[in-house]
Amino acid sequence: MRNCFALVLLAMALAGCAHKKHVRVPPPPAPAAAPQPGDIETGLASWYGHPYHGRAAANGEIYDMETLVAAHRTLPFDTWVRVVNLTNDKAVEVRIIDRGPFVDGRIIDLSHAAARAIDLIGPGVAQVRIEILRLPEVTGPVAFAIQVGAFRDRANADRVRTRMAAQYGSARLILRQGSPAVWRVLVGSEPTEEAANALSARIRAESSEKNGFVVRLDVNASRPAAGNQ
Repeated sequence: MRNCFALVLLAMALAGCAHKKHVRVPPPPAPAAAPQPGDIETGLASWYGHPYHGRAAANGEIYDMETLVAAHRTLPFDTWVRVVNLTNDKAVEVRIIDRGPFVDGRIIDLSHAAARAIDLIGPGVAQVRIEILRLPEVTGPVAFAIQVGAFRDRANADRVRTRMAAQYGSARLILRQGSPAVWRVLVGSEPTEEAANALSARIRAESSEKNGFVVRLDVNASRPAAGNQ
Protein backbone atom coordinates (compact mmCIF):
# COMPACT_ATOMS: atom_id res chain seq x y z
CA MET A 1 0.00 0.00 0.00
CA ARG A 2 2.83 2.32 0.94
CA ASN A 3 4.54 1.55 -2.38
CA CYS A 4 1.34 2.38 -4.31
CA PHE A 5 1.06 5.73 -2.57
CA ALA A 6 4.66 6.56 -3.48
CA LEU A 7 3.99 5.65 -7.09
CA VAL A 8 0.96 7.97 -7.17
CA LEU A 9 3.05 10.85 -5.80
CA LEU A 10 5.74 10.19 -8.40
CA ALA A 11 3.19 10.16 -11.21
CA MET A 12 1.72 13.48 -10.01
CA ALA A 13 5.16 15.05 -9.87
CA LEU A 14 6.00 13.90 -13.39
CA ALA A 15 2.68 15.19 -14.70
CA GLY A 16 3.38 18.59 -13.13
CA CYS A 17 6.78 18.76 -14.77
CA ALA A 18 5.27 17.82 -18.11
CA HIS A 19 2.86 20.75 -17.96
CA LYS A 20 5.38 23.30 -16.66
CA LYS A 21 6.22 25.85 -19.34
CA HIS A 22 9.81 26.90 -19.71
CA VAL A 23 9.84 30.62 -20.53
CA ARG A 24 12.96 31.78 -22.26
CA VAL A 25 13.88 35.30 -21.20
CA PRO A 26 15.54 37.13 -24.11
CA PRO A 27 18.84 38.84 -23.35
CA PRO A 28 18.74 42.63 -23.01
CA PRO A 29 19.44 44.48 -26.25
CA ALA A 30 23.01 45.50 -26.82
CA PRO A 31 23.66 49.24 -26.47
CA ALA A 32 23.96 51.21 -29.67
CA ALA A 33 27.50 51.39 -30.95
CA ALA A 34 29.38 54.65 -30.49
CA PRO A 35 29.96 56.60 -33.72
CA GLN A 36 33.07 55.59 -35.64
CA PRO A 37 35.03 57.06 -38.57
CA GLY A 38 33.47 55.80 -41.77
CA ASP A 39 29.92 55.69 -40.38
CA ILE A 40 27.33 56.90 -42.90
CA GLU A 41 24.05 58.74 -42.34
CA THR A 42 21.61 59.93 -45.00
CA GLY A 43 18.79 62.45 -44.78
CA LEU A 44 17.97 66.08 -45.37
CA ALA A 45 20.40 68.93 -44.86
CA SER A 46 19.45 72.56 -44.34
CA TRP A 47 21.51 75.66 -43.53
CA TYR A 48 21.39 78.54 -41.06
CA GLY A 49 22.89 81.99 -40.95
CA HIS A 50 21.27 85.08 -39.47
CA PRO A 51 20.09 85.57 -36.73
CA TYR A 52 22.59 83.08 -35.26
CA HIS A 53 25.69 84.58 -36.90
CA GLY A 54 27.94 86.17 -34.28
CA ARG A 55 26.27 84.40 -31.37
CA ALA A 56 27.47 81.52 -29.21
CA ALA A 57 26.98 78.05 -30.65
CA ALA A 58 26.14 75.12 -28.38
CA ASN A 59 29.84 74.33 -27.82
CA GLY A 60 30.45 77.89 -26.58
CA GLU A 61 32.38 79.29 -29.55
CA ILE A 62 31.02 82.15 -31.63
CA TYR A 63 29.18 80.96 -34.72
CA ASP A 64 30.61 82.41 -37.92
CA MET A 65 28.38 81.45 -40.82
CA GLU A 66 31.25 81.98 -43.30
CA THR A 67 33.32 79.14 -41.81
CA LEU A 68 32.89 75.44 -42.57
CA VAL A 69 30.93 74.35 -39.51
CA ALA A 70 27.61 72.65 -38.84
CA ALA A 71 25.03 71.56 -36.28
CA HIS A 72 24.16 67.92 -35.54
CA ARG A 73 21.92 66.50 -32.83
CA THR A 74 24.15 63.78 -31.39
CA LEU A 75 27.69 63.77 -32.81
CA PRO A 76 30.36 65.02 -30.38
CA PHE A 77 31.59 68.58 -30.85
CA ASP A 78 34.71 68.85 -33.04
CA THR A 79 33.69 65.81 -35.10
CA TRP A 80 34.65 66.31 -38.75
CA VAL A 81 32.23 64.99 -41.38
CA ARG A 82 32.04 65.00 -45.15
CA VAL A 83 28.64 66.09 -46.49
CA VAL A 84 27.73 65.08 -50.04
CA ASN A 85 24.78 66.70 -51.81
CA LEU A 86 23.14 63.70 -53.49
CA THR A 87 21.50 65.87 -56.15
CA ASN A 88 24.83 67.05 -57.63
CA ASP A 89 27.59 64.99 -55.86
CA LYS A 90 29.26 68.14 -54.54
CA ALA A 91 30.95 67.62 -51.17
CA VAL A 92 32.20 69.72 -48.28
CA GLU A 93 33.96 68.90 -45.00
CA VAL A 94 32.62 70.57 -41.86
CA ARG A 95 33.25 70.56 -38.11
CA ILE A 96 30.36 70.02 -35.68
CA ILE A 97 30.02 72.92 -33.22
CA ASP A 98 26.28 73.22 -32.65
CA ARG A 99 23.07 71.27 -31.98
CA GLY A 100 20.26 70.91 -34.50
CA PRO A 101 18.39 70.84 -36.78
CA PHE A 102 15.17 70.29 -34.87
CA VAL A 103 12.93 69.58 -37.84
CA ASP A 104 11.72 66.04 -38.53
CA GLY A 105 13.72 64.32 -41.27
CA ARG A 106 16.66 66.74 -41.24
CA ILE A 107 19.99 65.45 -40.00
CA ILE A 108 22.42 68.38 -40.30
CA ASP A 109 22.34 72.19 -40.38
CA LEU A 110 25.19 73.65 -42.43
CA SER A 111 26.76 77.07 -42.20
CA HIS A 112 26.20 79.51 -45.04
CA ALA A 113 29.70 78.84 -46.39
CA ALA A 114 29.24 75.05 -46.31
CA ALA A 115 25.82 75.29 -47.94
CA ARG A 116 27.24 77.49 -50.69
CA ALA A 117 29.99 74.95 -51.37
CA ILE A 118 27.45 72.25 -52.27
CA ASP A 119 24.86 74.53 -53.93
CA LEU A 120 22.36 74.32 -51.07
CA ILE A 121 21.67 78.05 -50.71
CA GLY A 122 18.97 78.25 -53.39
CA PRO A 123 16.89 75.14 -52.63
CA GLY A 124 17.52 75.49 -48.89
CA VAL A 125 17.10 71.76 -48.26
CA ALA A 126 18.61 68.75 -50.05
CA GLN A 127 19.15 65.04 -49.59
CA VAL A 128 22.70 64.40 -48.38
CA ARG A 129 25.05 61.67 -47.23
CA ILE A 130 27.19 62.30 -44.14
CA GLU A 131 30.40 60.36 -43.54
CA ILE A 132 32.31 60.68 -40.27
CA LEU A 133 35.95 61.54 -40.98
CA ARG A 134 37.43 62.22 -37.54
CA LEU A 135 36.15 62.08 -33.99
CA PRO A 136 37.50 63.98 -30.98
CA GLU A 137 38.69 62.21 -27.88
CA VAL A 138 35.69 62.10 -25.55
CA THR A 139 36.34 61.85 -21.82
CA GLY A 140 33.84 61.51 -19.03
CA PRO A 141 30.24 60.27 -19.09
CA VAL A 142 27.96 60.85 -22.05
CA ALA A 143 24.22 61.48 -21.75
CA PHE A 144 21.29 62.08 -24.08
CA ALA A 145 17.99 63.90 -23.62
CA ILE A 146 14.80 64.49 -25.60
CA GLN A 147 14.07 67.97 -26.86
CA VAL A 148 10.27 68.26 -26.79
CA GLY A 149 9.99 71.89 -27.87
CA ALA A 150 11.58 75.28 -28.45
CA PHE A 151 9.73 78.42 -27.37
CA ARG A 152 10.27 82.14 -27.79
CA ASP A 153 8.28 82.80 -24.62
CA ARG A 154 10.00 81.50 -21.49
CA ALA A 155 6.72 81.19 -19.58
CA ASN A 156 5.38 78.76 -22.20
CA ALA A 157 8.62 76.79 -22.10
CA ASP A 158 8.55 76.63 -18.32
CA ARG A 159 4.99 75.29 -18.30
CA VAL A 160 6.06 72.43 -20.57
CA ARG A 161 9.19 71.85 -18.49
CA THR A 162 7.16 71.65 -15.27
CA ARG A 163 4.72 69.16 -16.80
CA MET A 164 7.50 67.01 -18.27
CA ALA A 165 9.46 67.01 -15.00
CA ALA A 166 6.39 65.89 -13.07
CA GLN A 167 5.76 63.04 -15.50
CA TYR A 168 9.30 61.91 -16.37
CA GLY A 169 11.42 62.91 -13.40
CA SER A 170 13.66 65.58 -14.88
CA ALA A 171 13.47 68.37 -17.43
CA ARG A 172 15.40 71.55 -18.02
CA LEU A 173 15.44 74.75 -20.07
CA ILE A 174 18.39 75.63 -22.30
CA LEU A 175 18.59 79.12 -23.78
CA ARG A 176 19.39 79.24 -27.51
CA GLN A 177 20.69 82.72 -28.29
CA GLY A 178 19.30 84.43 -31.39
CA SER A 179 16.96 87.19 -32.52
CA PRO A 180 14.65 86.22 -31.01
CA ALA A 181 16.19 83.81 -28.53
CA VAL A 182 14.40 80.51 -27.94
CA TRP A 183 14.10 78.30 -24.88
CA ARG A 184 14.69 74.60 -25.56
CA VAL A 185 12.93 72.09 -23.28
CA LEU A 186 15.05 68.96 -22.68
CA VAL A 187 13.64 65.93 -20.87
CA GLY A 188 15.61 63.17 -19.14
CA SER A 189 19.28 62.23 -19.05
CA GLU A 190 19.91 58.80 -20.55
CA PRO A 191 23.30 57.03 -20.81
CA THR A 192 22.80 55.82 -24.40
CA GLU A 193 21.01 56.93 -27.56
CA GLU A 194 19.05 53.66 -27.43
CA ALA A 195 17.68 54.49 -23.97
CA ALA A 196 16.91 58.04 -25.11
CA ASN A 197 15.03 56.72 -28.14
CA ALA A 198 12.95 54.53 -25.82
CA LEU A 199 12.14 57.54 -23.64
CA SER A 200 11.27 59.57 -26.74
CA ALA A 201 8.83 56.86 -27.87
CA ARG A 202 7.28 56.80 -24.41
CA ILE A 203 6.83 60.59 -24.39
CA ARG A 204 5.20 60.50 -27.83
CA ALA A 205 2.83 57.73 -26.72
CA GLU A 206 1.89 59.20 -23.34
CA SER A 207 1.85 62.95 -23.83
CA SER A 208 0.79 65.65 -26.24
CA GLU A 209 4.45 66.29 -27.19
CA LYS A 210 4.76 64.44 -30.51
CA ASN A 211 7.86 66.09 -31.99
CA GLY A 212 10.61 65.04 -29.62
CA PHE A 213 14.21 64.65 -30.84
CA VAL A 214 17.10 62.89 -29.18
CA VAL A 215 19.99 65.27 -28.53
CA ARG A 216 23.38 64.87 -26.92
CA LEU A 217 23.78 66.57 -23.54
CA ASP A 218 27.01 68.51 -23.68
CA VAL A 219 28.92 70.38 -20.98
CA ASN A 220 27.22 73.68 -21.76
CA ALA A 221 23.77 72.15 -22.29
CA SER A 222 24.00 70.06 -19.12
CA ARG A 223 23.79 73.24 -17.03
CA PRO A 224 20.12 74.18 -16.84
CA ALA A 225 18.90 77.74 -16.77
CA ALA A 226 18.71 79.22 -13.29
CA GLY A 227 15.78 77.88 -11.30
CA ASN A 228 15.14 74.89 -13.60
CA GLN A 229 16.10 71.37 -12.54
